[in-house]
Amino acid sequence: MSEPVTAGPAGWITLPDLSEKLGVSISKVHQMIREGSLLAVRRDGIRLVPAELVANETVLKHLPGILTLLHDAGYNDEEALRWLYEPDETLGGNAALGLGGDRAREVKRRAQAAGF
Repeated sequence: MSEPVTAGPAGWITLPDLSEKLGVSISKVHQMIREGSLLAVRRDGIRLVPAELVANETVLKHLPGILTLLHDAGYNDEEALRWLYEPDETLGGNAALGLGGDRAREVKRRAQAAGF
């Protein structure tokens, strides 16, 4: 089992709160996690989603593609979380923060390279 990420999100959202924020059922949130469109990890027995990965009433546009690339490269959810939150000032602080802006293409390129 992987160690939990040390540097991480500034905040977390529970699945019921995320369901409400996105305006979808809790089962839809679980489906998004199963399909790899959304990242959730357990902390103290509760599944949580990094708050930065959800903008307004939607998941960040490029997140599902990035998660697919990382999972295809063999990353589990904890490792994907660690990769997204690894400090990197060239991406505005880390890859997760880079997803929300003009650095998204570079984040995707780096995720593609992670498999090699």
